[in-house]
Amino acid sequence: MQVEIWSDIACPWCYIGKRRFEAALERFEHADQVDVRWRSFELDLAAPAVRPSGAVEHLATKYGQTPAAAQAMVTHMEQVAAGEGLEFHLEATSGGNSFDAHRLLHLALERGRQHELKEALLRGYFTDGLPVADRSALAAAAVGAGLDRAEAEAVLAGRAYAEAVRDDEEQACALGISAVPFFVLDRKYGVPGAQPAEVLLDALRRAWADTHPLEQIVAGDAGGACDDGSCAI
Repeated sequence: MQVEIWSDIACPWCYIGKRRFEAALERFEHADQVDVRWRSFELDLAAPAVRPSGAVEHLATKYGQTPAAAQAMVTHMEQVAAGEGLEFHLEATSGGNSFDAHRLLHLALERGRQHELKEALLRGYFTDGLPVADRSALAAAAVGAGLDRAEAEAVLAGRAYAEAVRDDEEQACALGISAVPFFVLDRKYGVPGAQPAEVLLDALRRAWADTHPLEQIVAGDAGGACDDGSCAI
């Protein structure tokens, strides 16, 4: 079964959703048969390389709120994250354009290190203040996730995987995805938002049941009469 997760790096709910999905996957009976792919989604395609304002100022401007209301949003988000075992320092985040980070994630997918890099980027951004558009910081994160530094730097210096990022975003548009995180199971079920682990677990079980009909285990002679706990037609 394939699970595709559209998400951005500079998206707090995406990190929270990642933790909740991992909790659901730990409880899923067929977790070893689930192929998880991280798909690209930029919440702000026109974001500058570096956003000069902090999280509170940015939220206040974006949503037309007072600084006090924006600060309350930041505090609430940090509390929600803490409930999932995450340590957020939102006012210390260094926002900007996440396009290069998504290109690196496609390299990581080819090298079998996508999950490691996704975690490194999210933890780096929300916990450690990693500047999301700084190529040297991104290269260091890639190395920490097990990628080759020279290869990561070569990707960042050029345009490699740019089309792959745009293709992910076009697929998101075709699927009607306008907010992240968004979980797509076998291209049949869609789960929007950072839903609780129980909801995600239920979705995994439903998707599995759709593609894996009931397996019957027969011991001995099943017979053709009503003498074995069931009746044959």
